[in-house]
Amino acid sequence: MSTLKVNTIQNTSGGSSSTPEQIQQGRAKAWVNFDGTSSGTNKTIRDDFNVSTVVDNASGDYTVNFTTAMANNNYSVACTQTAANGASQAVLGVETDHSTAFSTSSIRVQCVKTSSSGGVDRSVCCVNVFGD
Repeated sequence: MSTLKVNTIQNTSGGSSSTPEQIQQGRAKAWVNFDGTSSGTNKTIRDDFNVSTVVDNASGDYTVNFTTAMANNNYSVACTQTAANGASQAVLGVETDHSTAFSTSSIRVQCVKTSSSGGVDRSVCCVNVFGD
């Protein structure tokens, strides 16, 4: 296997420069698309990178476990979900308590209705993790 060592990467026209550090820091370290309505404790994962399991804690409350741990718990998380046609909108986001939601081995996320309290399961839930 060969190793390529460079300081800057450019496109063929000589523009759009990036350093290897920018590329490494800017790519997702973990992501998952899962079915929050699937039965059982472990949710059905449609596709993922660096995610071992998604555990159902309660309705709309999930723990996404990483295959390879993050270097620290100061990473960034973006979440999305879909709502069924005509259903109340819901928001998928990180649990409000940073001290328990973020760990190097997992992230806890919740899908809640905007019009009421309590979690709600959705058929398409996506979580993206960026950081070290």
